[in-house]
Amino acid sequence: MKKIRLTKEEKKIEDSLMRGEYIKVKGAPLNKIQEALIARKKDRTMTIRVNSDDIEKIKKKAEKIGVKYQSFISEILHQVAQ
Repeated sequence: MKKIRLTKEEKKIEDSLMRGEYIKVKGAPLNKIQEALIARKKDRTMTIRVNSDDIEKIKKKAEKIGVKYQSFISEILHQVAQ
Protein backbone atom coordinates (compact mmCIF):
# COMPACT_ATOMS: atom_id res chain seq x y z
CA MET A 1 0.00 0.00 0.00
CA LYS A 2 1.32 3.45 -0.93
CA LYS A 3 1.98 5.72 2.03
CA ILE A 4 0.26 9.11 1.83
CA ARG A 5 2.29 12.17 2.73
CA LEU A 6 0.36 14.72 4.74
CA THR A 7 0.96 18.44 4.86
CA LYS A 8 1.69 20.01 8.25
CA GLU A 9 -1.91 21.22 8.42
CA GLU A 10 -3.28 17.76 7.57
CA LYS A 11 -0.97 16.13 10.12
CA LYS A 12 -2.23 18.55 12.79
CA ILE A 13 -5.82 17.63 11.96
CA GLU A 14 -5.02 13.92 11.99
CA ASP A 15 -3.29 14.21 15.38
CA SER A 16 -6.28 16.10 16.81
CA LEU A 17 -8.63 13.45 15.45
CA MET A 18 -6.57 10.66 17.00
CA ARG A 19 -6.66 12.45 20.37
CA GLY A 20 -10.45 12.57 20.19
CA GLU A 21 -10.67 16.35 19.96
CA TYR A 22 -13.42 16.25 17.34
CA ILE A 23 -17.03 15.45 18.11
CA LYS A 24 -19.83 14.14 15.92
CA VAL A 25 -22.30 16.76 14.80
CA LYS A 26 -25.99 15.89 14.44
CA GLY A 27 -29.33 17.59 13.97
CA ALA A 28 -29.61 21.34 13.41
CA PRO A 29 -25.85 22.10 13.60
CA LEU A 30 -25.18 19.45 10.93
CA ASN A 31 -27.94 20.87 8.74
CA LYS A 32 -26.44 24.36 9.08
CA ILE A 33 -23.04 23.06 7.96
CA GLN A 34 -24.60 21.22 5.00
CA GLU A 35 -26.51 24.34 3.93
CA ALA A 36 -23.32 26.42 4.10
CA LEU A 37 -21.48 23.93 1.91
CA ILE A 38 -24.30 23.88 -0.62
CA ALA A 39 -24.48 27.69 -0.66
CA ARG A 40 -20.80 27.86 -1.50
CA LYS A 41 -20.88 25.21 -4.20
CA LYS A 42 -19.14 26.56 -7.26
CA ASP A 43 -21.11 25.72 -10.38
CA ARG A 44 -20.23 28.50 -12.79
CA THR A 45 -17.04 29.88 -14.32
CA MET A 46 -16.54 33.62 -14.64
CA THR A 47 -13.96 35.58 -16.62
CA ILE A 48 -13.33 39.21 -15.69
CA ARG A 49 -10.60 41.76 -16.23
CA VAL A 50 -9.06 43.24 -13.11
CA ASN A 51 -6.21 45.52 -12.18
CA SER A 52 -2.98 43.51 -11.72
CA ASP A 53 -2.09 45.47 -8.55
CA ASP A 54 -5.44 44.50 -7.02
CA ILE A 55 -4.84 40.83 -7.82
CA GLU A 56 -1.40 40.96 -6.19
CA LYS A 57 -2.89 42.50 -3.05
CA ILE A 58 -5.64 39.87 -2.98
CA LYS A 59 -3.06 37.09 -3.40
CA LYS A 60 -1.07 38.44 -0.44
CA LYS A 61 -4.18 38.66 1.76
CA ALA A 62 -5.24 35.14 0.77
CA GLU A 63 -1.76 33.82 1.54
CA LYS A 64 -1.85 35.44 5.00
CA ILE A 65 -5.04 33.59 5.89
CA GLY A 66 -3.89 30.36 4.23
CA VAL A 67 -6.33 30.01 1.35
CA LYS A 68 -5.97 30.03 -2.41
CA TYR A 69 -6.64 33.43 -3.91
CA GLN A 70 -9.42 32.21 -6.22
CA SER A 71 -11.24 30.69 -3.25
CA PHE A 72 -10.73 33.97 -1.39
CA ILE A 73 -12.23 35.95 -4.28
CA SER A 74 -15.13 33.49 -4.47
CA GLU A 75 -15.84 33.93 -0.75
CA ILE A 76 -15.72 37.73 -1.09
CA LEU A 77 -18.23 37.55 -3.96
CA HIS A 78 -20.46 35.25 -1.89
CA GLN A 79 -20.45 37.70 1.03
CA VAL A 80 -21.24 40.66 -1.20
CA ALA A 81 -24.07 38.72 -2.86
CA GLN A 82 -25.71 38.12 0.53
